[in-house]
Parts: sequence; C-alpha cells; structure tokens
Amino acid sequence: MIRNSRAKARFDCHPRIVVSQHFRSSLGPCAAIAYHGTLVHVTAKGIVEVERIQTGVRLEKRLLKVLKAVAELKDMSLGDLLEGILLHTFEGKSAFSPRTLKEIDHFRNIYGMTLRASDSHKLKETK
Repeated sequence: MIRNSRAKARFDCHPRIVVSQHFRSSLGPCAAIAYHGTLVHVTAKGIVEVERIQTGVRLEKRLLKVLKAVAELKDMSLGDLLEGILLHTFEGKSAFSPRTLKEIDHFRNIYGMTLRASDSHKLKETK
C-alpha cells in the first residue's frame, strides 16, 4: 500500500502499455503480452497513439548537445529522438544508419564528447 502521494505519483508514472481488446486480434500473438498502464491506440493507418508524460532527466552536457544536434539534423524533437533510440535498443537494434553514425561522430568531435559506452555506470557528477 502506498501512503505517500509523491511515491504514488512516481509509481503511477511508470511507463507501461495496454493494448485494447479491439486491436489485439489485428496485432497477432504479441498483443497477448501487454503491460498495465498507459493506453495505446493503433489507428487504421498503423499510427500508434500514446500518452506522454513530462520527465526531468539529467544528462551529461556534451551528450545532450550531440543529441540535440542529431534531433535538429533529423528535423525531430529531442523526445522523439530519445523514444526512437530506446525502442530500437530494447529490441537489440541499432537506432542509426551508418551515415547517421558518421554524422554523430562529427558532432561528437565538435562538442568534445569523448565518452564511450564503456564509460557508462562510471560517471560521477562534478560539484
């Protein structure tokens, strides 16, 4: 039982997906594995409607600059870019084409971002 309203808000904002019964039959067997929480609608044209929430995420300064540059290059919002990266990552796929990876390397050089995947979980924030 959650007594603290702040803790409840955090619990309620946990991203989860529910596929309505109407669309389960058209989505196939994968739709049987659904999460409880955010309602997702799939339109007749294959567009997926979702509910988004505002979040406060702290990112390394140079990493954020590179992400914003890539989002600008692709003419999309930073949130849309992050969603795409995460959805690809969750399926073990690369989110970027070889051409985009070259452009990202260019942005990394411009902004002096030397961090690599091997640096994750080793970062300590300066005070």
